Amino acid sequence: MATSLCLLTVHAHPDDEASKGAGTVARYRAEGVRTVLVTCTGGEEGDILNPSMDTPEVRADLAGVRRRELGRAAEVIGYDVVELLGYRDSGMPDSPANADPRSFARAPIDEAVGRLVAIVRRERPDVVVAYGDDQRGYPHPDHLRAHEIAVAAFDAAGSPDRFPDAGPPHQPLKLYYGGFNREHVIARHEKFVELGLESPYTQRIADGWLDRMPAAETTTVVDLAGFEHVRQAALLAHATQVDPGSPFWFGLPDEVERSVYTADHYVLARSVVDTELPERDLFAGVRDRAGSSSEAGASRAR
Repeated sequence: MATSLCLLTVHAHPDDEASKGAGTVARYRAEGVRTVLVTCTGGEEGDILNPSMDTPEVRADLAGVRRRELGRAAEVIGYDVVELLGYRDSGMPDSPANADPRSFARAPIDEAVGRLVAIVRRERPDVVVAYGDDQRGYPHPDHLRAHEIAVAAFDAAGSPDRFPDAGPPHQPLKLYYGGFNREHVIARHEKFVELGLESPYTQRIADGWLDRMPAAETTTVVDLAGFEHVRQAALLAHATQVDPGSPFWFGLPDEVERSVYTADHYVLARSVVDTELPERDLFAGVRDRAGSSSEAGASRAR
């Protein structure tokens, strides 16, 4: 049954696919689910956080380097398809990059939605995973826009009246919001303290970071047993963006990290199929309809 299922994730920059939901994708890929990654920008404005990669050669070709890092991370995770939406990294608000007309944040919204709709109709996913609407913890313009176009594309892809040149209509069955989970952050912080290690979260918590993290109630928990290691391995593929000595990502011993990071958490945002909450599977309510996800249906807000 799983071989006829498809999961599509929408991310803003290269490395976002590694830090958010990598274990989930790896688990479903191992089950035979077709997995598709959409990366909206090239990540040209990313800081080089690994000192060993901060060289003139890398800086001169950062877009190319990050594209190759994305390819390696996608192989680690197990994506079948990597689609680049083709926009430039928008940088942070009020930066020169944010004013660049090539940037994702400056793109006409219908143009960006149309590009994503074309991918959705071509790949025909049953489930789409995107960023949530509450992004106070990290309000990057590209993350905000990635959320916006993912929701719009989910709604438009099944309509023959929207983007008629983007391919035959296809209605995905479920839309989820994913990302960092407040309980997981707290659990990691407490484990640092328990082990007598300096926690990289201490100052962030003191500054109210947790209060700005999404507060929507989790509807779906995906067990990562056997795939807990995938996120760390995928992050290391992004050598410019991730310092292998970073305590934020790698401060806990591997076996401890795997005991803390045991599941990914999601919020069901829209569904065309009936499902009972809470869920343990992104394809709950979908598996018995495998092969029929092209049926049109009005999406129901949850």
